[in-house]
Amino acid sequence: MLETRGLTKRFGGLAVVDEVSIRLPPGSKTALTGANGAGKSTLLAMLSTLMAPTEGEALIDGQSLATRPAALRRRLGVLAHAPMLYEEFTPTENLRFFADLYGIPDADPRIEELLRTVGLWSRRHERTEVFSRGYHQRLALARVLVHRPALLLLDEPETGLDREGMALLDELMLRAPGVTVLAATHRLDRIEQWADGVIHLERGRVAEDTTAGAIDAATAEAGAAR
Repeated sequence: MLETRGLTKRFGGLAVVDEVSIRLPPGSKTALTGANGAGKSTLLAMLSTLMAPTEGEALIDGQSLATRPAALRRRLGVLAHAPMLYEEFTPTENLRFFADLYGIPDADPRIEELLRTVGLWSRRHERTEVFSRGYHQRLALARVLVHRPALLLLDEPETGLDREGMALLDELMLRAPGVTVLAATHRLDRIEQWADGVIHLERGRVAEDTTAGAIDAATAEAGAAR
């Protein structure tokens, strides 16, 4: 589903992501871990076409993101640090805007389904700017899913979510059947609940790849930190 070959990003002479080569099979759920500054967000930005790599390439279903960015972007659902919502819009207007971007015909049933699922249907006509951080994140989850993407690229998706919101995240994204997930997370204590693999970055390079042992190590590290 997703493959990178020597993917590298340099700023000046510094390699923030350094020759990362990974392969994620369809439907896999992979946690992306590492300290602040390890290169997680930069890697996700390149995979989501928000940033061009300095070297290397990324492929989705064997097709290069560099040569077919617009077409392949329709297969991606991207959740960055910022919710990427329009504060002056209502939840309905936000989702309709993004549905239009993806060319979804007759999107109203899909919009209603998502807003009901994330608990925002009763507030669908309120301006987004009045919402709490947690409700912003819930609406962002709906935004990411409006076009039914096959590959989810998530950067710290748990941010701002309460227990109920975390359960929605797990149901809609992290454990969604058939959907490929790569999620940067600092919640090492939750990895074993949803991930079947871990990619651990250190100074921009892959230190551990997608193995069950990496999940066990991350879980043990979380337990030791508590």
